[in-house]
Amino acid sequence: MGKKLYVGGLPWKVTDEDLSRAFSDAGTVESATVITDKMTGRSRGFGFVEMTTDEEAQKAIEIWDGKEMDGRTLAVNEAKPKEDRER
Repeated sequence: MGKKLYVGGLPWKVTDEDLSRAFSDAGTVESATVITDKMTGRSRGFGFVEMTTDEEAQKAIEIWDGKEMDGRTLAVNEAKPKEDRER
């Protein structure tokens, strides 16, 4: 199983395809998803990328963490499991 990465600080216009293309420099991207607002459908400025191997995930972090994409600085790190929230 691959390693899921959190990508914060995404430019508002970035699509799933843009994200996948950018991270393919580090290796095989299994999935790339930009998180959108449920009401407006607009990007929330973050997303998740799943790389095939741990090595590729580490390379993606090294390539993109702290780097700029369309004038915004990205934060890339290993995604943490979603915590249960009270409703």
